[in-house]
Amino acid sequence: AVATAFYQSTIDVVVPVSSPEAAELVKLLENTFRSVNIGLVNEMAIVCDRLGVDVWEVIDAAATKPFGFMKFTPGPGIGGHCIPLDPHYLAWKMRTLNYKTRFIELAGELNAAMPEYWIGKVAERLNDAGKAVRGSTVLVLGVAYKRNIDDTRESPALDVIRLLHQRGATVRYHDPHVPQLKEDGLDLASVPLTPATLEGVDCVIVVTDHAAVDYGMVARHARAVVDTRHARPRP
Repeated sequence: AVATAFYQSTIDVVVPVSSPEAAELVKLLENTFRSVNIGLVNEMAIVCDRLGVDVWEVIDAAATKPFGFMKFTPGPGIGGHCIPLDPHYLAWKMRTLNYKTRFIELAGELNAAMPEYWIGKVAERLNDAGKAVRGSTVLVLGVAYKRNIDDTRESPALDVIRLLHQRGATVRYHDPHVPQLKEDGLDLASVPLTPATLEGVDCVIVVTDHAAVDYGMVARHARAVVDTRHARPRP
């Protein structure tokens, strides 16, 4: 009651529940809901790729249904403080109570595997040009965990960069919101996004779809593009 009274002084709508445990589980349910649905749509992206179908067309058409469908979009993985971590805390707690949270753990596995999937797509595009990943220069476009912010916590871009380094690529990045990237053992600086920069790398991988980026210029000047976010203009 005291907490409700306090928050009502500044927040328009306060929803009281019966206990702090219930309140915490509300947050965990919301984050887990998103994690599971992101995992589902990431798997659907792989399914569509194997079947030769445009997953973005499928999602957009499904989203026209006026009820029973909530649009989620695939990508290189999930980041931030909540979605990658909170469901795993819940899964850990339930293991201590001798219960396995199968949906939660499977979604986590699917989402964690997406950087490796997209690195495979980079390798395919380079192979099409007669090049190996080793010795190639790859530009990572966007390193924040989501668009239009500067937060890199748990960003899938960190795994993308790490995997590219492991395969022998030289990695550059551009992010208008993150001028320096000093995290997870990385120490890099954002490079200017210019036609010369784009023409000077072997492949661009769009990891975070910041609104300030000119994706038309990327499409015109990059030798090869792997777009994990459906950011480039389509013909």
